[in-house]
Amino acid sequence: MHSVFGRGNAMAAYALSVLAGLTFCCFLSTVFLDYRTPATINTRQVVVKSIPDYSASREKNDLGFVTFDLKTDLTHLFNWNVKQLFLYITAEYQTPSNEFNQVVLWDKIVLRGENAVIDLKNIHAKYYFWDDGNGLRGHKNVTLTLSWNIIPNAGLLPNVGAIGSHSFAFPAEYTTARV
Repeated sequence: MHSVFGRGNAMAAYALSVLAGLTFCCFLSTVFLDYRTPATINTRQVVVKSIPDYSASREKNDLGFVTFDLKTDLTHLFNWNVKQLFLYITAEYQTPSNEFNQVVLWDKIVLRGENAVIDLKNIHAKYYFWDDGNGLRGHKNVTLTLSWNIIPNAGLLPNVGAIGSHSFAFPAEYTTARV
């Protein structure tokens, strides 16, 4: 007949198969939800400087400084399958040398149970806004967009963009740099 180990192995395999099926059914209950929400981003101060990039070639590149406001309500995004949200703001622009530039300027993690109503004023970019040349000075169309990754308990890791974005222009002249 069957040994104790053979029966234990069969029971464990059956239990794991049932748990995998239940996890998949739970994943299906949230996969088709719409996780988009409106967000408002406004720039307060925009400055561009020409500074040597000492980490690479020591050439002078454009360094942009952006201060912004962010307002959005993310409370409806949390359900049983959402552990946390990873929010980030990107700046997208086009230069003659690169057709598509995308730079992450700011990020934040919002855990389940934390206040998911974001109302931030006068926030400085968390990361440097370097351009690999002189493409920021006088640039007329830089777009800020809020996006987030949903970290689930089970299933896909969707990347969702907020409804709405904000476009701004950099000044035509460099600001005096203090190095």
